[in-house]
Amino acid sequence: MLNRPKSSEYNPYLERYIGLVPDDDLLKTLKRQQTEMNDFLKSIPIEKGEYRYEKGKWSLKEVVGHIADIERVMSYYLLVVARGDTTTYPSFDKDSYVSNAEYDRLELSDIITELSVVRQSTISLITCLSDNALMRTGTVMSQPTTARALGYVIAGHELHHREIIKRSYL
Repeated sequence: MLNRPKSSEYNPYLERYIGLVPDDDLLKTLKRQQTEMNDFLKSIPIEKGEYRYEKGKWSLKEVVGHIADIERVMSYYLLVVARGDTTTYPSFDKDSYVSNAEYDRLELSDIITELSVVRQSTISLITCLSDNALMRTGTVMSQPTTARALGYVIAGHELHHREIIKRSYL
């Protein structure tokens, strides 16, 4: 069972995501989320894809793409930390990722599929890691961070944005 990380295992900023994850095995949570998020997003009318709840905010397509992008980045960080890579990984500009991705030119269904495939990859990665690998520490966002904590960030980030979608886009 992959338990919740201690606060000493990650940058305090990341608590906003980790704190959202239920006390359950991380792999079970990630698998359950994959099904729930896929079903939730597929229930949204296609015409909502380019909806922005306020001028200057991301469209729904951009939010879903952002979730996939961040999961990809965090999964990469998880991989390199688990493998003992000592490279320091700084923060990155999420707004630049979204604007350069041009998600509004894609079908919402394609972005939903991408998110599901990215999640499946994350699940596969974590499944194949040993307990020792998951407890390895690297430097992410200028802070010592365990691979385990990064898995929780992935789960919590998705929950964070699912609530934003429910509250502001529907």
